[in-house]
Amino acid sequence: MEYFACEQIRRIIDGKGIESRIPLTYDLWIDPAVFGQHEKTADALLKEYTGDVESLYLGMPGIFDTPNDDPHYRYLSKDKALAEGTAGLDAVIAIDDWTELPDILADFPSAEYPGLIPQAGPKSRYRLIHWWYWLFERLWSLRGMENALMDFYLYPGQIHQLFDKLTDFYCRVLERGKSELAADGLFISDDIGTQKGPFFSLDIFREFFKPYYKRLIDKAHALDMHVWMHTCGNIELFLPDLIEIGLDVIHPIQKYTMDEAEIAKKFGGQITFWVGFDVQQIIPYGTPQEVAQEVRHLVDTFARKDGRFMLTLGNGATPDFPIESLQALLKTSYEYGRKKAAEIR
Repeated sequence: MEYFACEQIRRIIDGKGIESRIPLTYDLWIDPAVFGQHEKTADALLKEYTGDVESLYLGMPGIFDTPNDDPHYRYLSKDKALAEGTAGLDAVIAIDDWTELPDILADFPSAEYPGLIPQAGPKSRYRLIHWWYWLFERLWSLRGMENALMDFYLYPGQIHQLFDKLTDFYCRVLERGKSELAADGLFISDDIGTQKGPFFSLDIFREFFKPYYKRLIDKAHALDMHVWMHTCGNIELFLPDLIEIGLDVIHPIQKYTMDEAEIAKKFGGQITFWVGFDVQQIIPYGTPQEVAQEVRHLVDTFARKDGRFMLTLGNGATPDFPIESLQALLKTSYEYGRKKAAEIR
């Protein structure tokens, strides 16, 4: 399978027309090593069904840890306290008190750090630069989830200061990604939905997230780049606002959290759906035939004459994926994606 040229992916994202098949990007979410004894088979399958997009992971700062060549390249200018017992990732509190914020902002990591940009060969496909944690995920990784959700009401000014500083940093990262890697897009994550509904109200979203999201999206567009956003859960409430501020690509339209047919009907043509195949139920527990059936359902639901649809996984592959189901997923996505494109072009 030959991958699409960069300009073909750009046309699909921009709504300028479907190509000869639905673009596939499963390889961005699959490490063949998770298949254990079937690793070589998985690797061969991913090479056979080559992804249409490449992603380069950037060397973003850690919270406490620093690289060997720069002791200041971290978000917090203090060492991690020794934890007693165990705690979930979202329960770890790095910023104990917002009185620390002035010192944090004064010693913020520099986006000029050389190790930010990875080594990369010649560009052959549409190229994404990528890091995890945009604003909400970065907030709760610093304050812990419980504190973060209360901070919107108790410490709104401090959140705005932090988000403003982060956005300035991210905008410079985009400039470097464009100039040094010839990036076509930014792929970033911010899980702002649970499986039942959003984490917070529309008012909170509009006050604390929308303005900073828009700044980064506007910066990307000024650099001729797209913005791809991963956000798990039910985020239907926020989709009109995300579309309004120009978000280009949304992932994954998580199965069982929203009605995908309703989402496609309401918002199709306004944003590109990077639809993620269900990784919680269908592929680990379904038969290869059920996997193939779900692929056909997704293609029938989201395929459009103007493009704006790509296929991938909803999240990272896990060891409970049967290798036969991976084969059914890739084969059906390619073959049925070609068939559907031919019907509607």
